[in-house]
Amino acid sequence: MATLEALEEEDRHVRQLRTVVQLALGAIAQTDLGPAEAERLVAAVRGTALRLFPGKELAFDLIYLPRFRRLLAERYGPVSLSGWSVDES
Repeated sequence: MATLEALEEEDRHVRQLRTVVQLALGAIAQTDLGPAEAERLVAAVRGTALRLFPGKELAFDLIYLPRFRRLLAERYGPVSLSGWSVDES
C-alpha cells in the first residue's frame, strides 16, 4: 500500500506536469515560436514528464503527444515529431 507521502508526491508531480503542459501549449499557441522551436519545446516537456514519471514514455505519448501534434499541425501544418513511439496517423 502506498504511503500518504508517496501519494502526495505523486499528486505534486501530476500538478507540475499539468502546469508544464498547459504553459507549453499556451506558448505554442500564443507566441511567435517557429516550428523547430515548438518541437524542441515539446521535446523538453516530454523530458520533464519522464523525469517526473520515469518509464512512462508510452503514457506521455498516448495522453499528451496527440494534443501537441494537433496544435503544431494547426499552427504550422503537418509535423512529424520524428523518433517518438506513437504512430502519427
